Amino acid sequence: MGKLAVLSLAVVALAVFIGERLIALRHTSLSSRELTKNYLPNCHLIEGIEGGAEDLTILDDGLAFLSTGLKFPGLPSYSDDPGKIYTLNLLDSELKIKALSIKGQFDKDSLNPHGISVYTDEKDGAIYVFVVNHPQGKSQVEIFRFVENENALQYIKTIKHELLHNVNDIVAVGAESFYATNDHYFTNEILKLVESFLSLPWCDVVYFSPDTVQVVAGGFLCANGINISPNKRHLYVSDVLKHTITVMEIQNNTVLSHVKEVDVGSLPDNIEVDRESGDLWLGCHPNGLKFMLGDPNDPPGSEVIRIENILSEKPQVTQVYADDGGVIIASSVAAPYGGKLLIGTVYQKALICDLK
Repeated sequence: MGKLAVLSLAVVALAVFIGERLIALRHTSLSSRELTKNYLPNCHLIEGIEGGAEDLTILDDGLAFLSTGLKFPGLPSYSDDPGKIYTLNLLDSELKIKALSIKGQFDKDSLNPHGISVYTDEKDGAIYVFVVNHPQGKSQVEIFRFVENENALQYIKTIKHELLHNVNDIVAVGAESFYATNDHYFTNEILKLVESFLSLPWCDVVYFSPDTVQVVAGGFLCANGINISPNKRHLYVSDVLKHTITVMEIQNNTVLSHVKEVDVGSLPDNIEVDRESGDLWLGCHPNGLKFMLGDPNDPPGSEVIRIENILSEKPQVTQVYADDGGVIIASSVAAPYGGKLLIGTVYQKALICDLK
C-alpha cells in the first residue's frame, strides 16, 4: 500500500474518531435539550448576590452559608473582587445576607471559593467551615471556625496535598477531616480539555484526615458534588457528565462499597441532603453546551431536582424547579429549609422560593 493510501486512511480514521467524539459530547452535554419552565411560588432574588453562590449549606437553625464570587477558567465573572462567604438567616423575614469577616493570618485577597461544608463538633458545639479555594488557579481547602457573636470566621489552617489537585466540592466529617471530589485528573488547562474530549473516567474522591490521605473512589467522568447521608453511612457523588448520582456505602473512612447509580436526566452539580427525610436536592445544568458557551443572548438555564428514597429499589426523581435563564443562570446548588428553597448559581445570582 502506497504512502498516499496510508495517509488517506489515517485521515479518514481520524475524521471518524473526531466525529464520534463530537456526537458523544453532544449526548453527554444534553446539547439539544430544551427546557420547559417550571416555577415555584413567591420567588425573589437575594439582594447583594451578583457574582453567584456556587455552593451553600444550611445549619439546623436556619443559618445558611453561601460561597460566592467563584472565578473559573472559561466561565463569566461579574466582579474582580475577591470571593466572600456570606450568611443568610432563613428565619429572618428580611432575608439579608451578611458578609463574614475573616480573622487570623489569612490572605483575604486570595479567596476564590468553590465548594463549602460545615461540621459541628458534638463535644463543644463548635462550628467548622470548610471552603474549597482556588487562589491563582490552585486547589486547596481552608478550614475556619465560625464565631457567631462576631459574624466572623477564625482562620485555622490551609490543607494542600498532591491528591487534592482539582477539588470541586467537599463534605466535612470531622474538625479536620473530609471527603473531596476532583473534577479533573489533569491540572493543565489544555489537557483538561483533552480529558473531557476523550471522556476519560479518571476523576476521583479523596478522603483526608491528619493521619490519612487516600483516594477512596474513582472512575468518574467528572466528579462534582459530594455529600453524606444523615446517618453518616452513605456517601453521594454527582457525575455531571454521566447525569448520575453515585451511592456508596461507607464501610470505614477509607473503604467505600458501590451501591448504585441513579440517573437524573440532567447535569447534576452540588448535592444537599435533607437531614430529616434524607432526600437529595440537586442544583443542575439542563444543557451543558449552553453552560460552557455562556451566551447572554441564549443563556444556560437552571434546574432543581429532588431524589426521594434513594436507597430503595425505585428512587423517585422529580423536577422541582426549571428556568430557561430568564430568571437565574446556571444553577449549581439547592437546599430546602422551613418550606422554602434556596437556589445558588455558579456565577450569577441566588434565588429563594416557597416550596409547593
